[in-house]
Amino acid sequence: MSTLWQNIQYKMLRSGNKLNLLIGINVAVFLLINVSAILEQLLFTGFGNSRILIFAIEYLRMPASFPKLLAHFWTPITYMFMHDGVLHILFNMLWLYWMGQIFEEYLGNKRTIGLYIMGGLAGALFYLLAYNLLPAFTSLHAADSALIVGASASVMAIVVATATLLPNYTISLILFGPVKLKWLVFVILVIDFLGVVGPNAGGEIAHLGGALLGFVYIKQLQKGHDWIGSIGNIFKARPKLKVAAKNFNKNSPEYPRQDEIDRILDKISQSGYDSLTKQEKEILFRASNNES
Repeated sequence: MSTLWQNIQYKMLRSGNKLNLLIGINVAVFLLINVSAILEQLLFTGFGNSRILIFAIEYLRMPASFPKLLAHFWTPITYMFMHDGVLHILFNMLWLYWMGQIFEEYLGNKRTIGLYIMGGLAGALFYLLAYNLLPAFTSLHAADSALIVGASASVMAIVVATATLLPNYTISLILFGPVKLKWLVFVILVIDFLGVVGPNAGGEIAHLGGALLGFVYIKQLQKGHDWIGSIGNIFKARPKLKVAAKNFNKNSPEYPRQDEIDRILDKISQSGYDSLTKQEKEILFRASNNES
């Protein structure tokens, strides 16, 4: 048992894998609340009378009402680590894992947690503004009782960020075959938009907020404005290589040509970073260090 726990600790905290950490927190919170609630009902309160679930709903989900939010000011963070059912957390964590793997392959793992939290906060902001400003919601006083829960806005930030960074990256889907990320995400966003008048209106609006944050973040990153990490650390290098790379300048004949850099970046977009040869990785490393 101790060995299992040590392995879990390593994978979540010490391995540097931020996706495992985020997924682990979400799963741990879900199990802690729901397993405790099941045991409580079986042994003490009876079915449908869980005080643990009532506490989680009241104190951990984010309300749309500003007065309630001021009283529960921590909920814009806690809501993004909670889920309303097995399928809810399953699909969110699958999307987080699939898209997060691609995101970290190209940008490293130093931005994953920051983007997750920023996406969740952006979704929370969109949710609050919609329920308190849009006539469709204010006319029904929907904010008085509305609550939001789930990591979907955070996950959407990572999904859209990945598609914005690599729009032509192709993945294979069951029944559909190869699909470019830009079209897959476009369909998801259309579905979310159509759902803003449905039973999960608040959740769909939060999705769109997270998606917008992911898009804007990558566009700013491409302009050199990194809100989360350091753009100079996109390609992590060994110290010895880094010292040597500083000797290059753009006027040196050994400095990589722009067309060569573009060719390598196109290869990454089509086949992934691991498809590069050792020489191509070295060329990309030299270029990235001289641009920083």
